[in-house]
Amino acid sequence: MVHGRREKGAAGPKEGRKTFRRLVAYLARSKGELAVVLVLVVITIASSLVGSYMLRPIINDYIMPGDVSGLMRMLAVLAAVYLAGVVAAALQYRMLNRIGQRTAARLRMDLFRKMETLPVRYFDTHPHGDVMSRYTNDMDRVTEGLTDNLADMLSAVLSLAGIFVLMLVISPLLTLAMFVVVPLMLLFANLISRRSRRYFAAQQGTLGQVNGYIEEMISGQKVVKVFGHERQAESGFEVLNGELNAKSRRAQLYSGMMMPVMQNLNTLNFVVVTIVGALLAIYRGFDVGGLAVFLQYSRQFGRPITDIASLYNNIQAAIAGAERIFQIMDEPSEAPDVPKAVRMASARGDICMKDVCFSYEPGKPVLKHVSMHVRPGERIGLVGATGAGKTTILNMLPRFYDIASGEITIDGVRIECIARDDLRRLLAIVLQDTHLFTGTVADNIRFGNLDATDDDIVRAAKLTSAHSFIKRLPHGYDTMLENDGENLSQGQRQLLNIARAAVANPSVLLLDEATSNIDTRSEMLIQRGLDKLMEGRTSFVIAHRLSTVRTLDRILVLENGEIIEEGNHAELMARKGYYYRLYCNQFE
Repeated sequence: MVHGRREKGAAGPKEGRKTFRRLVAYLARSKGELAVVLVLVVITIASSLVGSYMLRPIINDYIMPGDVSGLMRMLAVLAAVYLAGVVAAALQYRMLNRIGQRTAARLRMDLFRKMETLPVRYFDTHPHGDVMSRYTNDMDRVTEGLTDNLADMLSAVLSLAGIFVLMLVISPLLTLAMFVVVPLMLLFANLISRRSRRYFAAQQGTLGQVNGYIEEMISGQKVVKVFGHERQAESGFEVLNGELNAKSRRAQLYSGMMMPVMQNLNTLNFVVVTIVGALLAIYRGFDVGGLAVFLQYSRQFGRPITDIASLYNNIQAAIAGAERIFQIMDEPSEAPDVPKAVRMASARGDICMKDVCFSYEPGKPVLKHVSMHVRPGERIGLVGATGAGKTTILNMLPRFYDIASGEITIDGVRIECIARDDLRRLLAIVLQDTHLFTGTVADNIRFGNLDATDDDIVRAAKLTSAHSFIKRLPHGYDTMLENDGENLSQGQRQLLNIARAAVANPSVLLLDEATSNIDTRSEMLIQRGLDKLMEGRTSFVIAHRLSTVRTLDRILVLENGEIIEEGNHAELMARKGYYYRLYCNQFE
């Protein structure tokens, strides 16, 4: 890789400063406690500096003249000064840890809230593992930066300022001599930090890719094994792991270079000051106590510079993590409701689509001027080849995606004019892919309607033929489900998803291959439940098994995003068109 080329995902100086300001804004919510911490930091630094400065009178006024009793008094005062610093430091780090953890918790909560406002498109186009990495690895970096590094950075900066002032007080000439080497220290610190910042940002981005790949392989492990692609999976991971290793090594290399380089320059600085100080003591009568204290300060002066340079790398790593977190926060949320949005607690289910067009990517239309009118309570089947636009129509109704042109109305009201929460409460969706949450069976069904009673849950389960298998579970409706209900069969998991839709008591029902993962016997049972569930409700049913749609009121046949045929099963069979051929091919 060419070092001069900026890596993808690396934050530039402007972005870094902006991100840092945003982090400080989060910290500023605890400004009262931060003010106390600042006082404690000042006490800690003052204790160290005053303690060192006291060596001058101790040497000149008590050790040189041999005043033992006075020396004991001064040593007692010195001990008290250092003890005050120890107590202040302990309180400082305790408070900072509390502030840092609380700030990280706020940041994590805001990130989760933001995630809940993001459109479905975001999750369809971003690897889930990469999103998870921002919650874990990036958040850990930020937390570490807030709880430890930021406080140490503040202490180092204040120590540097305090030491510089006291050195000027002791000897301006020696202070000038010391600054022969300091510019070199600052130059190297800047060069190393810039490289380190770039590689830390690249490291965090690649770590997100690695986590995304791992998450994908874990969720698809059965597919990997059944096709014998373990070696290919390993090879793919090896490439990503190699990239992460290379970027991490570069980041750690520059980060690790900081300390030895700065320590060697600090030693050189100490040698220069010692030589100039010795000459001043010999030829200018500079006091021994003053020289001892100045040498002590010159040694301490290099440490804050080293600390600042080293901590700067850690803070840059935290900023790189925060940059990725704020990238999600800066993503556009779902469009807000229009002013004076229509509130709609229930609906008759009269749905009309007029000349609807939509594309996921510019120039690749998925729906082309689709129009339909679905009467209240009518059951509509959507059939066609994969990619014909069936699922896309279902995504339009709850506004998971907004149409490009045309209009969709429910009971004569355009869906974009209905309050989004109300619109989605009117609908219940059962997808082909099941998803169950950690919790009891009852909790998972109740997810469709959090106000549902236990009787409502049992009634919904009986309606969808789930009650019988639930009663056979070890604890019935109180059986705990984990890992997406892995202790249930695929068909049983789908039955719970359908029961969840039933308890929501929707006005419009959307079924996207709802019975595709259920065996033939279970399909017969669940179909009776679905027939009851669809009674009096406007329903859209997507099915590749055409036997599922035979009894529906109307069937729409889609091809390449257009409705090419429409009618009930008998009408379409009599027409002997696309549907007829599709049906015959399926059952011949």
